[in-house]
Amino acid sequence: MRQKILDFIIQNRVNTTEVADALGKRGLFSGVFPINPEQFRAGKVKCVFAANESNYDVHEQIISVEKDDIVMIFAHKCEGRSIIGELMLKYVLLYRRAAAVIVEGTVRDVAAIKREKFSVWSKGVSPIGCFNIQSDPYPADLKSQILKQYEGAVAVCDDGGVVVISPDLHTADMLEKLQRLETQEDVWFFCLDALKWDTKKIVCDKAYLNETEQLPEVFKNKVSELSKPLDKI
Repeated sequence: MRQKILDFIIQNRVNTTEVADALGKRGLFSGVFPINPEQFRAGKVKCVFAANESNYDVHEQIISVEKDDIVMIFAHKCEGRSIIGELMLKYVLLYRRAAAVIVEGTVRDVAAIKREKFSVWSKGVSPIGCFNIQSDPYPADLKSQILKQYEGAVAVCDDGGVVVISPDLHTADMLEKLQRLETQEDVWFFCLDALKWDTKKIVCDKAYLNETEQLPEVFKNKVSELSKPLDKI
């Protein structure tokens, strides 16, 4: 089911706003934003961990990254040091063929990242990097919680940030909500652009559920689906 959800998101370019709406206005991976604008990436999450001002473990863990993975790097006590830079990003994105890299921390070599248009989302940038020597590992209890929530999840990344569909929501119901959300967006913008309705009438009153005679045939057959709420999981 995860692959079906991913295929639908990629084929229809379902953005982070729409995915968050389908999740009941949830799912934000807080605080990360793209280094390069106007990029859209979606894929399976591969979790990677850095701790105690060292990215030694990151060097080891990215060796197992698979094609089209979205690499999500978690940092613990790295004191604002950048976790990853141009060399590692080139390895992950070009040679391991990952779809994107998300860093819960800062990145460096930002000029190169922009020049190469690397698909990177982070909390910021800094020229000061981590040390590449072994250190105490990422705390096991926190790592276990993160893996449960994020490993194998679906991440969607664009100018709005990052939204994550956790593994427990990789269901037929989730796919149906995404499909319904896409239909709802089409109907809303038709009502706005063609019928010139105000947004209260469209979004709050959902007048299209009753005034179906003004809708094209392609929407009339789907309107009943839109009566189901999307704000709750």
